[in-house]
Amino acid sequence: MKTQVCDVLVVGGGPGGYVAAIRAGQLGLKTILVEGQDLGGTCLNRGCIPSKALIYAASQYASMMPSSDLDAMGIKVDTAPTLDFPQMVEWKNGVVSQLNSGVKGLLKRAKVNVITGWASFNDAKNCVVKTADESIAISSEHVILATGSVATELAALPFSDSIISSAEALNMDAVPDSIAIVGGGYIGLEMGTALTKLGCKVTIVEGQEKLLALYDEELTKPVHNWLVGHGVAIKLNSSVVGAETTDAGTELRYVNDAGKEDSLLVDKVLVTVGRRPNTRGWGIENMCLDMNGPYVNVDKMCRTAVKNVWAIGDLIGEPMLAHKASAQGEMVAEIIAGKRRSFDPVAIPAVCFTEPEIVACGLSPSEAETLGYDVIVSRCSMQSIGKAHAMGAAKTGGFVRITARKDTHEILGIHAVGKYISELSGEFVLALEMGARLEDLAHTIHMHPTLGEATFEAAIAALGAGIHC
Repeated sequence: MKTQVCDVLVVGGGPGGYVAAIRAGQLGLKTILVEGQDLGGTCLNRGCIPSKALIYAASQYASMMPSSDLDAMGIKVDTAPTLDFPQMVEWKNGVVSQLNSGVKGLLKRAKVNVITGWASFNDAKNCVVKTADESIAISSEHVILATGSVATELAALPFSDSIISSAEALNMDAVPDSIAIVGGGYIGLEMGTALTKLGCKVTIVEGQEKLLALYDEELTKPVHNWLVGHGVAIKLNSSVVGAETTDAGTELRYVNDAGKEDSLLVDKVLVTVGRRPNTRGWGIENMCLDMNGPYVNVDKMCRTAVKNVWAIGDLIGEPMLAHKASAQGEMVAEIIAGKRRSFDPVAIPAVCFTEPEIVACGLSPSEAETLGYDVIVSRCSMQSIGKAHAMGAAKTGGFVRITARKDTHEILGIHAVGKYISELSGEFVLALEMGARLEDLAHTIHMHPTLGEATFEAAIAALGAGIHC
């Protein structure tokens, strides 16, 4: 068996792991990255990127339908476009492949030794990696665990050809005529939106009393309205009992909001009830780590209970977001190299790529009040923004909402909903991270015409000087 020794061993090549490996390599540390599948992890290969590519393609298809919004612009489409779904999937896979090659190039430039295989730890610092051709023993001074997460499987709905996770949904051979989506969180609604645009009859079965339960109703109402307006059936307060697949399709059984068992027959069932940390099958039980429930317990520097063993990303808890993992990966590499860092962000932004999109950054009004803040809450409707009208984004019920302290005007949160609104998230999180006051946004000249003017307008409205809102 071959043996390799390194300064830093990174296990997992997702957005946390590969960023950690690149930064460690840049800092002159001898680094090995072990990944069992494709570089980029779930986000690049089976999540963020392919889903957004499919959502974009579905939106392009829907926009070419007769009597779509193009009609009002004077662009006449007399017949419906044809859909070659396998080619759409091939195009989506091409986007993923291009980015995957980019990650490989970045790792090579940073002189990271990438080993494709599955690691199994004997103890905290030593593992054996099984590749396609051989087994390699690796010993490292530092270990960064970045194994990510996997889709949660329900006992009542074990995965099969007809009961699938989001990974399989992104690689279907054809658009099903009908699908039931179990779980009304962001993954389910993003997929449901795309499939609806592609002509699939979608039913969402959610156990709680509202969709997107982590967001307040003001944000989710426009999304709910779009879904209902486009024929999506929504079953709230409904719990799944089981399913049976026959030649006729898959019958999903559930207890409805009236407490009675009901069922629906669909072609596919998509289960999107969340994700769990990937802690199985690589020897975590041999590493003497402290756990926090299902997650690895770490401090604000992502240090585990074992010296020089670090954990980042989905493995250590919510929010399970790629940009959080990347930030932690970069930080850990710099700490190992001797720099003073800690993970203490003011806010971690979250985006739902639904129709319309939702951005959440910082505290909502109710969260701020629960913490004892006396707040100012100000909104600017996209109806007030010229660029929104010019882009067909004004009629979705969208807005930007700012929550600030009444005494100091410090901005505590910025939330928004609307078409293309995700592109404003950078300004939102920067404002919070820099400790901006309402005056900072109000006195910053925002380019006209842009959607970003809504942030400016919400800020000046909070100061009692609103112009357009």
